Formats: sequence, structure tokens, C-alpha cells
Amino acid sequence: MSVATLMLVAHGTTLAAQPRTTTLDRSAQDRAKRDEVAAQRRLGTIDGVVTDTMLSPLGAADVSVVGVGARVVTSDNGRFRILQVPAGQYLLVVRRIGYAPTSGIIDVPATDTLRLSYTLSRSRQVLDTIRVRERRVSLRMAAFEMRRRQAIGQFVTQEEIDARGSQATADFMRRFRGVQISTNTTQVFGGTQIYSRREGGGYTADGQQAYCPMQVMLDGILLPSYFNLDLLPPPKQISGIEVYNGPSTIPPQFGGVDRRCGLVAVWTRDGY
Repeated sequence: MSVATLMLVAHGTTLAAQPRTTTLDRSAQDRAKRDEVAAQRRLGTIDGVVTDTMLSPLGAADVSVVGVGARVVTSDNGRFRILQVPAGQYLLVVRRIGYAPTSGIIDVPATDTLRLSYTLSRSRQVLDTIRVRERRVSLRMAAFEMRRRQAIGQFVTQEEIDARGSQATADFMRRFRGVQISTNTTQVFGGTQIYSRREGGGYTADGQQAYCPMQVMLDGILLPSYFNLDLLPPPKQISGIEVYNGPSTIPPQFGGVDRRCGLVAVWTRDGY
């Protein structure tokens, strides 16, 4: 805050300088207070619980809100709470050792609480129970490099991502052959989606080729259909991207996904 100083002289005696707040200062203070209040009004709270298929609470489950750096661990009663989340739409990921991860699209309200519940099923992959996050990341990137050397799909490496310096992860999808990036504004399928132009799309009623919505995975976690690419982590958090345009090219380790329209697998540097 700037301070105006007034010096008074009376009968040859210098009086102590007295600071005073100008009208401009008060205006700046008022504006700052209004901005602070407005910012608080744009924040929301996430309150939720994680259980198993028997509805027993699961403690020690990781809950992450992608894109805002929010990551918490559930308590013994399976509950979690995330405060001061900017209002908006996000991807939320829930993971626990020994259980199959899950994800969902959430809309955080301003000045309100979003209440959620997630159910995790036991994982068939026993190795997950003995891997810490760092080990899991290194193993999956080694597998990424192996698939890249086989040259079956299309790949973007961390070095290429860093070299391009893009601001949006969806921008890297545009470089892949046989895909279409489309921005939708409908309430149901808003945001940026990726479609396959090569297999499985079929045709519309007027004989035009119908693009086929591709499945998207983040760190091995299958994301909701018609996933909004704008909700993916920023490029600085991405370690690699691989794209398979149709069912004939998807590796067998990605079993269980809808193979009809192909797959996009995104891998982060720290893991979700």
C-alpha cells in the first residue's frame, strides 16, 4: 500500500510525519477485498466416501482431482474431504492397493459441497498389491517403450512433449493419423473428444462416415465414454501418449476396454 506523508512545520519546529491513507489507497483496498470475496465464492468442497463391493469402508485409498493437484487419502471410515476446490468440471480418480481403480467426471459447485461415493472391486492383478507408485510408474513406462519399439500404434514420448511446449494435452492428439478431434458444446458431451476415422464408425443416415468415439485411459484407468480431453493433466505432467485406431491394433494387456473404436492411453510422470 502506498502511503502519503505530510510534514508540518510550526514556529520553526518540525512535527512528526503523519502517514495518511489516500482515496486511491482505500479504493485499492476495497477492490482487493471484493476480489478476495469473489474468489471465495468460486470455491467449493468435495465430501465423499469409498467402500468395497460389500459396502465396507475402505481406508488408505488415494483420491485425486486431476488438474488441480489435489490428492488426499481416505480415513479408516473410508471418508475424504477436499476443501477450496475452484468451481468447475474435473476428472476424479480413486485408487487403492489391491483394488481396481475407478474414475468419474465431477462438477464442483461454487460455495457448496459436492457429495460423492465410490465403490472399488478387488483387483485381479496381484502384482498391484506389492508395487508402490514409483515402481508402478517405472514398470509401465518400460512397457510403453517396448510397445513403441514394436511400432504397432502411434506414440508421443516425453521428449517430444517437452520439445513442443504445448499448453493443452489435446493438442498432441491432432498429430495422430486416422483420428478426429472435435469440440462439442452440448450439455451431455461437452468439451473436446477424440474419434477414430478408420474403424467401427459406420455411416450416418445420409451416407456420411460416422466417426467412432475412442476409449481413453489415464495411467491404466479407463475413463468415461466420450471423455473430455480438456480434463486431462497438462503436458508438463505427461510422460507418454499412445494411440490405437481400431480393435485389431490394441495390445492384449489392454483387455476389457471397448475395442470397437480404438484406444488412447495417456501416461503421467508421477502416476494417478
